[in-house]
Amino acid sequence: MFCPSCGFHNPDSADFCARCGVSLLPEHEAEETTISFVPGDEEQESTVAREGAAEGAALVIRGGGGRAGETYPLADTVTTIGRHPDSTIFLDDVTVSRRHAEISRQAGTWVIADQNSLNGTYVNRQRLERALLTDGDELQIGKYKLTFISQ
Repeated sequence: MFCPSCGFHNPDSADFCARCGVSLLPEHEAEETTISFVPGDEEQESTVAREGAAEGAALVIRGGGGRAGETYPLADTVTTIGRHPDSTIFLDDVTVSRRHAEISRQAGTWVIADQNSLNGTYVNRQRLERALLTDGDELQIGKYKLTFISQ
């Protein structure tokens, strides 16, 4: 077995390279972890069409993951956003934390709160822990850009 790092020929039974110490074991990814993401490195965005948006408040994906145009009505008191399959809005990408953010209805207003995510939650291009949402606000969660619509 040849070392992928230094090219040294090791016995087939070796777990590590005898010359440089690099692991010769095949890499297994037991589970994806969140990776860092820099806002601005995303794909082309679509424009938000308000026609077809659900009655009441909603989030519309503008860009990220080929899901532009998907609309999520905010019908519950608390809407969870994340990579965990049980999230109300499931964003399946490693730039999104499992439990990334929550949007809640509080005294007639909508509030977004980051849930200690690695990449943070951005509202109108500012990283915020908590923010009051107004119609047309741009949210960024990982590589996804969303628009908040309140009708």
